[in-house]
Amino acid sequence: MNFRILLFALIFGLCGTGFAQEYVTGLQVNEAVAHEAKRLSIENESIRSVDEGDKYVLLPFFDDFSTSNIFPNQDLWDGYSVFVNKDFPYMPVNTGAATLDAIDSTGRVYSDATWVPFIADRLLSNYIRLDSIFSPSARKLSPADSVYLSFFYQPQGVGDAPQEYDSLVLEYSRQTGSLVFSHMDSVIVAASDYLTSPNDTIFPLDTIWAPSGCNPSVFTIVYDYYYYEDMITVACDSVFVPEIVWDDIWFAEGMKLSEFYELHGRNMLQVNIPILDTLYFNDKFRFRFRNYASVSNENSPPSYRSNVDQWNIDYVYLNYNRSVGDTTYRALTFSQRAPSFLKNYEVMPYRQYRYSPNPNTRPDFNMFISNLDNIEHNTKYSYNVKQVGTNFSYSYDGGSCNLKPFYEVGFQECVGCGSAHACPPVNALFAINYDMDTTSFIITHYISDSSDQSSIVDSAIYKQGFYNYYAYDDGTPEAGYGINSDIGKIAYKFTLNMADTLWGIQMYFNRTHNDANEFYFDLVVWSDNNGKPGEELYRQEGEQVSWEKGLYAFYPYMLDVPLKVVGTVYVGFEQIRKEYFNIGMDKNNNKQDRIFAYYLNEWHSSTVSGALLMRPIIGANMILSTDENIAENKINELKVYPNPTSSYFSIGNGELSDNPEAELVIMNIYGQLVYQQSGISSRINTSSLSPGIYVVKVQSGAVQYSTKLIIK
Repeated sequence: MNFRILLFALIFGLCGTGFAQEYVTGLQVNEAVAHEAKRLSIENESIRSVDEGDKYVLLPFFDDFSTSNIFPNQDLWDGYSVFVNKDFPYMPVNTGAATLDAIDSTGRVYSDATWVPFIADRLLSNYIRLDSIFSPSARKLSPADSVYLSFFYQPQGVGDAPQEYDSLVLEYSRQTGSLVFSHMDSVIVAASDYLTSPNDTIFPLDTIWAPSGCNPSVFTIVYDYYYYEDMITVACDSVFVPEIVWDDIWFAEGMKLSEFYELHGRNMLQVNIPILDTLYFNDKFRFRFRNYASVSNENSPPSYRSNVDQWNIDYVYLNYNRSVGDTTYRALTFSQRAPSFLKNYEVMPYRQYRYSPNPNTRPDFNMFISNLDNIEHNTKYSYNVKQVGTNFSYSYDGGSCNLKPFYEVGFQECVGCGSAHACPPVNALFAINYDMDTTSFIITHYISDSSDQSSIVDSAIYKQGFYNYYAYDDGTPEAGYGINSDIGKIAYKFTLNMADTLWGIQMYFNRTHNDANEFYFDLVVWSDNNGKPGEELYRQEGEQVSWEKGLYAFYPYMLDVPLKVVGTVYVGFEQIRKEYFNIGMDKNNNKQDRIFAYYLNEWHSSTVSGALLMRPIIGANMILSTDENIAENKINELKVYPNPTSSYFSIGNGELSDNPEAELVIMNIYGQLVYQQSGISSRINTSSLSPGIYVVKVQSGAVQYSTKLIIK
């Protein structure tokens, strides 16, 4: 509820009190939802209604949200306001859950959001045939068939904790037997049907009676001018539908996840509710979850009116012949994302890893494995590592181990044979290829039941990247971070294995309403001073918060002059005045010991848990690719001038001048094609390209030319 902000007050002797602060906010725009909504042409935050002709769901009804992404499976659910994801749940029973929050189906905070709790998301089932079952033979259902609805739920997750009145509610629908007015059916008729001659006019406030075939007592009052050749939409008849009411069945009060765990002894709690009223046993039964949320009031900074009050739901199961104790499932599952095999990073430059692979590789890592059954299973765990585009691979076999039910012991423990499953070693280094500048490896984890003929399995996949940057984050923000200070600086600590070149800093700023955080700042690099930012090594003034096209695309702020760096450096920015920048923060990786905030004339270690979406671009030869399949191939040097440029450049190689057969392409730092032309003209226009560093390539017959181009 409202904004959550972390205040750090310092006392200035006897002359008064001042304060500065780090702040954390939710997202105003969920980019994943916004992109998917655009793809599906979802233009408003309303949810659709199931038409009478839509197919009904037959029992059993089950969804663990592992087969759908972004939006709920529309074969089971009606509407798009709920976010299906792996980012916001904390230690769920399996990877993926449905998150109810304050973001609508277009990816933005609800337009009617207020500081008073309002109804936000709705996870609404399609019609369910609760009147009958059809297998093994058709028959009626009744309360005597022991029908139960069960689900797991969790407040907050890694997001924002709902307050007490920001509750989660479960409701059932039923028909009252009455009819209620739904809407007025209309038809389109010609104005000429009501006019005696082409010169006549229908004026505003004129009354038009329903045409033949409609209810003769229905009329329409028009509010525009209509002429002989016009068509008019007029009311035809009233439409009545069966009255449906929603009954409150269950609710949970908002609280912090830490309070939830202290109360229940687990991070997700399962609820199992019988359906006993005969009124629900019909062919149009539906249930829905709704959450109440509340955002900051209108007097708060725009950046604070953001996504809050998350609830996560998982393993929704409705069926007959159940009991109150029927809370287990024949399933082995992984929880959480698969981890990086690097000790400190999600991504690092390949040449930095090659220089010192052992210290940069984890000795072991954690896997969270659960047995959701009511009996013990003998499980087998393994993983496989394969380099993309090569024949390199290796595997690890963790052997077999007995795993007790999740409701008894929780996740697999790191003791005895369980250590080989829950805390497996990284038993080999990644391949060392000196002919590659970038590469990646696919790490696939497997868990299975080795004792059953009908085996149950689960898998989890992680892509280990070695590109042209360092990254502590997983690439998706769950929150926004900043510092509320007139002279505020944010520094991010990185340690290199060998001397290298810093070309720029990629940053991802969360979008806010009307891009209200489109502020200016100075890009800064610092040396190390006993574990904190020290001497200023580089400053580039007048940068602006900007965004790249694409889902969670980082914007590259390139240095005007590449900087040689060695050892520990700090990259970041200084804000020109007190503003709410909202740089993206990954809440699933905690690197707060690498984050430093400057306020009240000194550096402070961050007390905010998370990893900033800020990445230094590193490479001796400016590796311009984040894809191992796009590598810089310098066969012949290409001469371009002026370089840097702001509007155009020309080719200086005489053999290429005015060559109509040559092919010219320009790529950005991601290896993406941004410009292409056939034939070499005297001047190539670059005014459409954003400032940054690019690669220009020219192919002339069998000869390729290449160089870097800086656009100011």
